[in-house]
Amino acid sequence: MSTRIAKPRSRMRKEPSQARSRATVEAIIEAGARVLSDLGWAGFTTNKVAEAAGASIGSLYQYFPDKLSLVEAIRRRHFDQVLAVISDAAGDEKPLRQFARELTRGMIAAHSIHPTLHQVLLDEAPGDRGSRAAHAAFQS
Repeated sequence: MSTRIAKPRSRMRKEPSQARSRATVEAIIEAGARVLSDLGWAGFTTNKVAEAAGASIGSLYQYFPDKLSLVEAIRRRHFDQVLAVISDAAGDEKPLRQFARELTRGMIAAHSIHPTLHQVLLDEAPGDRGSRAAHAAFQS
């Protein structure tokens, strides 16, 4: 019997190619974000995510081999949204006050959809070394 712990996968099993498949994956990621935000890591299960997405558990596992890969997809999407807010606010040369106002409004809007998601992703949900390093670099 092996005592090694399997390395968690953090990639999708397959990339969706058709519009309907992409919509299914997006619905699963959105439902996952909602479940993770509402119930935290302790309440986060693939069955709850599939139910919230209106998808079968088989459809979820067709794209995400395990719940860690789904969490990584949620994390990537959330951090991409945060980076887009920063990029949009910093896009044009503008006075510092206007930049700060746009950045603050954008961050509030981005975090109001799933208010506790950011904190759950950072404090509760396991992450791979890359996501933790990216967050540490972002914080510094």
